[in-house]
Amino acid sequence: MAAHIRRRLRKGATTTAVAAAAVAALAASQAPAAPLAEGATGGDQQAAGGESGGPEDGAATGNSPYYTDLPPLVTPDRPGSSSNLPAATGSAEAGIPASVLAAYKQAERTVGTTDPACRLPWQLLAAIGKVESGQARGGQVDANGTTLSPILGPALNGQGFALIKDTDGGAYDSDAVHDRAVGPMQFIPSTWATWGQDANGDGRKDPNNIYDAALAAGRYLCAGGRNLAVAADLDRAVLSYNQSTEYLRTVRSWFAYYQRGTHEVPDGSGVLPTAPSTPTPSPTPSPGGTTSPTPGGTTSPTPSPSPSKPGGTKPSPSPSKPGDGSTSPTPTPPRPTPPPKPTPSPAETFGSLENAGTGPLTATAGGTFEERVSVRARNALGAPMAQLPVTFTITGTTGTLFDGGKKKVTVISKADGTATAPALKAGEKTGEFTVTATAGTNRPRTLTYEASVTARQADKIVRVGDKTLVAAPGEKFADAVTVKATHKGIAAPGVAVTATMVKDSLGLIDNDKGPYFKGADGKPLRTLDLTTGADGLLQLPEIFADENPGTYKLRLTTEGGGSVVIELTVQAPEETAPEETETPEA
Repeated sequence: MAAHIRRRLRKGATTTAVAAAAVAALAASQAPAAPLAEGATGGDQQAAGGESGGPEDGAATGNSPYYTDLPPLVTPDRPGSSSNLPAATGSAEAGIPASVLAAYKQAERTVGTTDPACRLPWQLLAAIGKVESGQARGGQVDANGTTLSPILGPALNGQGFALIKDTDGGAYDSDAVHDRAVGPMQFIPSTWATWGQDANGDGRKDPNNIYDAALAAGRYLCAGGRNLAVAADLDRAVLSYNQSTEYLRTVRSWFAYYQRGTHEVPDGSGVLPTAPSTPTPSPTPSPGGTTSPTPGGTTSPTPSPSPSKPGGTKPSPSPSKPGDGSTSPTPTPPRPTPPPKPTPSPAETFGSLENAGTGPLTATAGGTFEERVSVRARNALGAPMAQLPVTFTITGTTGTLFDGGKKKVTVISKADGTATAPALKAGEKTGEFTVTATAGTNRPRTLTYEASVTARQADKIVRVGDKTLVAAPGEKFADAVTVKATHKGIAAPGVAVTATMVKDSLGLIDNDKGPYFKGADGKPLRTLDLTTGADGLLQLPEIFADENPGTYKLRLTTEGGGSVVIELTVQAPEETAPEETETPEA
């Protein structure tokens, strides 16, 4: 849109009666659309909050005329669905030409991928397409979705419309003097130059192609971080398309109608609208101070000077002609128009945040995560966006930090839109945590990644020493048992080790007699959970023998699959015969 447009491009588009009819139709349909947001009632209105799709006070269509037909009072009724009704169901007005309907749905899917937070519904595109062009004149498009003949609005020549001088050399609208709204979604050329899309993959951005135009309209409506599931944002989006509350009500009524149900009809067989809106031309003063009529029969008087009030200033006399004693008031100089506020272009406007290929985030306690969290920022047109600050935040109690010891870091996106967080260093506590990426200030977009810290691993555990372990019944084993855990040949500190008295080498059957450990209360324990030290070594607590002699097995296993079986023998000490002594001869 041309940044120089600083005034409303079109005056009231429809009468109060039409606006009232729109409200009545919406109420009668009991449609599920969100209510009009506060502030969206009254006269013509620009998009609130400075979040319009284009420059402030601008509109996608140049506020060109639109069709004011309203949907039937009885809308299609198919609970639980809003599309794919059979052609015989519902009124003819509910039918949308096949190519046009396909374009709206494709635009919804595309925007849903690049800007899911916008929540663009295709029914909103259908509502705007209905009032702008009657669904491309009832679906008069070729096999590629291009209109069979151009759909052009009137010249924006200042005669009842805004004055927008030619911006495209007539390339789109065949008018080298003034701009006109173009195509099934009625973009003015200056807006299309910014927001145009190639949705059908033919290498061209053509406003006369319903696929290109529908996607451009979807991205335009989503600009400024809008969430179209929120009534206020939806109203702002529609008003940015055409700054008229009557326009908003008309679009809203069709949006609600299409939400209740639609069906596909063949291209070229859609219902054509019949009631275009009529712009109100600006009053033109006539010679002698008379008034010129406006449509509807009202007149606008030419302002005349009013007498000064008590305490006020008197008009300053102006030079008079000979014999003329009259005076005329000093004209008040016009107030200068403030310069327009700069508005970021779509290429400079943040649109969405997406995963840039981050894989599963898992690491063992104290280790470094192999994967790094990476996101890609896109602008309002869906292209990669560089130089955007992205903040990554860790939430959880595992003690995990980014490399450098921080829980929050900010990274600037690169030329391809990617921003990659520093490496994650796992804490010592096992469990789950999250990493959240946030970008944007007006309406921040976020992505959350689940991550986990698992116990330290050891793929091998061996006994240190090979001395036979023997104890007498009811006694303790004199020699301590020491083992060492390693992972890929390197000592594995802090690894969980389970020690269990078992009957078989595989550890499938626990033993309830023989050697045992002692608990804090002095009672026998035959299973213990232990942890290796800093050098991967572990010395087991004292082991005691009960009164049952025999050979027993102690099995030790680690997180990571390491295991070792150690034999323990309980036996009474061997009795030795007393030595014979010789009796001395007499």
